Amino acid sequence: MDWDKGYSASYYATIVDPITWADGERIEITGGSIKHTDDELLESADVDIVDYRLEREQWIRVWLDTRQDDGGIGHTPLFTGVASTPSRTYEGTLLTGSIQCYSVLKIAQDMLLERGWYAPVDIPGATIIKELLSPTGILLNFRDSETRLQTSVLAENGENRLTMAWKIAKTLGWTIQVLGNGTVIVGPYSTDSKWMFSRTNYDIVEPSISIERDWFNCPNVLRAIVGNSVAIARDDDPASDLSTVSRGREIWVEETDITLNDGQSLGTYAFDRLKEYQDASLTVSYDRRYVPDILVGDIISLDYPEQELTGNYLITSQTISLGYNAKTSEEVIKL
Repeated sequence: MDWDKGYSASYYATIVDPITWADGERIEITGGSIKHTDDELLESADVDIVDYRLEREQWIRVWLDTRQDDGGIGHTPLFTGVASTPSRTYEGTLLTGSIQCYSVLKIAQDMLLERGWYAPVDIPGATIIKELLSPTGILLNFRDSETRLQTSVLAENGENRLTMAWKIAKTLGWTIQVLGNGTVIVGPYSTDSKWMFSRTNYDIVEPSISIERDWFNCPNVLRAIVGNSVAIARDDDPASDLSTVSRGREIWVEETDITLNDGQSLGTYAFDRLKEYQDASLTVSYDRRYVPDILVGDIISLDYPEQELTGNYLITSQTISLGYNAKTSEEVIKL
């Protein structure tokens, strides 16, 4: 498949065996959408189905089949998760319904940790996260199996297996992502661009593009506090549109819930976080054709100078429509 070329698209779902993760009975789909976000669950789906009675909670997988005029074909899993009992409607004798589907990570979110649980220092992060998530039955793939915790991490009241997995991952500077087949990927953030979209290379971005910058609330001073230690980062650069100099005023933000990475100073943390706040103030929204395995948390390159889009961007949300060309509505922030 050349995903930058046009293709016809069709969709269906299958019942998934949560033990083997194999596909079973087929369910016809008439529409819906899949949402990828940066919250703990990462994704969800709303799927319109026809001629099927879902009587209890089931695991389902949504498939995209594509075909091109030159003979190229694709068979791509878009989403795997838990489907709740749908609403049902009869149009004469035709049964239609809509089901809400939850991320595979919902299973971990629903499992509380034992009181007093903690992750000890000097244990590989992969070992701890595997201990947390394996009882849920989900498939795990680690990009790093060696990096160890530099500090112990204690569960708080009401902590569940998913919140603790995220806490461990963030302590290590890692992220968690979910592939369309339901596999959970855990490991360091990638700083490399995954794709380049431009007029001459994968021109799949539609011309209607929205660019928004939150000037008013974007900070130019950050105070970071850990115990009795305080670090302050300032943007006093006259060349920066958001600086104290350019704006003629200070906008402060303070952070106290901080976990430093191994070898990271509080001053470095404050500087990096202020830059993240300022980067996140520029949000770009657009629609494009679907491309497999580009997920929230990935970095892409855009080269559309006429629309002020050049450089690398971090994906913060996606909505994939189960319709023409699997249209993907995406939000990114400039890096």
